[in-house]
Amino acid sequence: MMPTKGLVEVILYVEDMAGMVAFYRDVLGLAVKHPTGVTNYGQEHWVTFETGGCTLALHSGGRARASGEGSEIVFLVDDILAAREELVARRAAMGEVVRAAPGLAVCGGRDPEGNRFAVAARS
Repeated sequence: MMPTKGLVEVILYVEDMAGMVAFYRDVLGLAVKHPTGVTNYGQEHWVTFETGGCTLALHSGGRARASGEGSEIVFLVDDILAAREELVARRAAMGEVVRAAPGLAVCGGRDPEGNRFAVAARS
């Protein structure tokens, strides 16, 4: 069996590309990796973001997940309380900070299409 070498890409199939790019770029603060120099992402079918060791990709043709089922994207932060406060100020729907495991605090949220994401901090 071939061993895996780590997670390299997460693909979200989205309904409203422009709205989802605005959320991940403007609310979560991720830098667009591809395509660059675009002012209207509504006509794009593939947009990727810089996220560190893994690429977040948005692919057109999906449907919003109001039910909240499916995957969750977790972003590591240094200060969980400050991150939550800033996201709420940017109008992101965020839950409360919880201790998910010893030494790990997590705060869950939802993007505009109902996909789950979270910020997490290690202590």
